[in-house]
Formats: sequence, C-alpha cells, structure tokens
Amino acid sequence: MSFTNSIFNQFLSLINRSEFNKLEKEKFTGRKPRKFSLWSQFVHLMFIQVTERKSLRAGVRNMKVSKKKIYHLGATPVCRSTFSDANNTRPASFFESLFCKLFEKARTIAPKHKFSFDNPLYSLDASTIDLNKTSFPWALFRKNKGGIKLHTLLDHNGYLPAVVTVSNAKTHDVKKAKTLRLEKGAIVVFDRGYIDYDWFADLDQNENFFVTRLKSNADYKVLSRRQTDKKQGVTSDQTIELKKRTDLPLRRVGYKDPETNKHYKFLTNNFDLDAKTIADIYKERWEVEIFFRWIKQNLKIKTFVGRSENAVLTQIYVALIVYLLLALLKFSSKIDLSMQKMLQILQLNLFSKASIEALFDPPGNAKINNDNSQLLLPI
Repeated sequence: MSFTNSIFNQFLSLINRSEFNKLEKEKFTGRKPRKFSLWSQFVHLMFIQVTERKSLRAGVRNMKVSKKKIYHLGATPVCRSTFSDANNTRPASFFESLFCKLFEKARTIAPKHKFSFDNPLYSLDASTIDLNKTSFPWALFRKNKGGIKLHTLLDHNGYLPAVVTVSNAKTHDVKKAKTLRLEKGAIVVFDRGYIDYDWFADLDQNENFFVTRLKSNADYKVLSRRQTDKKQGVTSDQTIELKKRTDLPLRRVGYKDPETNKHYKFLTNNFDLDAKTIADIYKERWEVEIFFRWIKQNLKIKTFVGRSENAVLTQIYVALIVYLLLALLKFSSKIDLSMQKMLQILQLNLFSKASIEALFDPPGNAKINNDNSQLLLPI
C-alpha cells in the first residue's frame, strides 16, 4: 500500500530543509537545542498560523494531540513554557532571512506584471497594526496607544512582498524608504506621504524611476510641454523644475479619471513611458492596499501569541512565509483558486492524506483520507 504524506507535510516541503539548516548554521552559533529544534519551533508557528489558533496554549495542545502526525514532519511536541522561551529568545531575524529566501524562490516563477514594459515594478507603502500599550510597552506610538508599522515593498510580478520591515508606529515612512536598494531601471510607485525631493534625487542618481502624486502646494515652474491625448484622459504633460531642487527636472502628468471625473497630478522622473501609462502605474498602486487588507483578514498578524518584540516579529515573518508558500504553490501548480480559498481548504485538511494538487481540484476529484477529528480542539 503506497504511503501518502499529509497535506501539511507537502506544504512544508516547499521549503528546502537543507537550505533551512544552512541558514540556521549561518544565523546561530554554539550548541543546537537538544529537545526543541528550530525546525520544530517553525512547524508549531506554521500550525498556529494556518489553523488560526488564538493562543500559544491552544496551539501547543493541538500539536500534542497529533504527536504521531507531527513526527512525520520532523517535529516534536513541546510544553508551553519552552515554546514561549524559544519565541522570545531565538532571533526573529532568522525568520526574516527565511522569508527573503522564499521570496527569491517565488519570484522566479511569478507571473509578470500587467504592463508591456520590461522594467521591474514595485509599490511602496506602510500599514499600522494597533497594539495595547500596557501589554506591548516597547511598541511606541501615541500617549495611550501602542503600535507597529509594516513597511512593505510589493513586487507586481505575482504581487509578492519583496521587502517587509517592521518598526514602531512612530517611524516616518520616508526614513525606511531611504534604506531600499532597487535594481537599475526599477519603477517604484508610492503616495504623497513619501515625498522627499532629496530622496527623489537619490533614486534618479541610482537609475531608478518613481511615480507619485504632486503635492497641491508644490512650488515649481514649467520648462516645456508635450502634446496630450485628451481622449485618454491626459490633460497635461510637462517638464517642470522644482524650486527646492533646480538640478532635478521632473515630469508632471495631469489626468482626469473618466470613471470618477477626479483630476490627478502625477510626478515622475520617467520621460519615456507615455502619459497614460504613468497614470495607470499609479492606479496599480492600489494592489499594495489589497495586500495589506488580505494579510490582516487572513493571517494572524493582529493578535499575537507572545508579547515580546522578538516574539511579535517572529510571528509576523512566519505569517508572511505562509503567504509566500501559498503563492509558490499557486504559481507552480497553476491552481485556479484565490489564495484565500486555498488557505481555507488547507485549514480544514491539514493532516489529510492526498496529493496537495488534488486537494485543490474541483469537488469530487480528490480522494482524501480526512483524519482531522482530533486535530482542532477548542481554540
């Protein structure tokens, strides 16, 4: 009788264990933990993420019930205190590095962005997660409120998070933006909260392009004008000079949205793409808002099973790893389902026996040995 690994096992197998172990050796020095390995910690965290356990206690209890099943995952059950200590003390930077490795893997098979140009396209934005200041005193925000901020660079090839850095919610967006290093020719789009003319000059110097909206109080003069196509909604296309940076000629594009009749003024250093494309690029920025909404609705990043900064960062990066694994599975197997539906199906069939591709076939096609009766105890 042939043996079939569980769905959870197959999902985790998208991560190369030898690369995981190599990364562990790079990030950790000294003696390895004897009883609760880094891989076991990761498996427990993944289980809590996918099954949406509300507490660390619930996650540990459910994993202990499935002792024989998690043995085949290379993991072992653990007591709550040991798991908590691991989340508090083992550097979250390891899981951030694992997230970066998975992004590089996923991007090689991700579908190309919707535009005809070959330049890499990114959206840049940040989203705040509110935290209780009493429970998370390190998450500085306001006088009576705590919070953290996810600074995200979204790759429009596959809509994958290319870079995610976490800071306290008081950190200004531009400060994190200035640490980004993009490949030459890349286009990055962002809203007016990122306007910093010195940073624009740095992007231009590094042969990167940006698209944003012009501030209403921007002080500039028009150097030249180009012919526009009013049928496309383009009302103006100008080369301008900012009073604050006379050494940096920029392009101002006026656009009237035919659906809303709203008028927009875009600012860019790209003079090659047509004006309508510049407007369409900015409209595509909405995808990063969709990404934030998706992870907040479907992943466990608003409530946490640990209170230390390290535990919170660990949980966030494991959540993002789940996102990348879903994307990797969707791209590699060409699954014709939304990632939300994929996650919902995984939640109900985590320890079922079937091929993971068959799991996402239309109803009735997959033969699944569903043995989850003892898996999900009350959360």
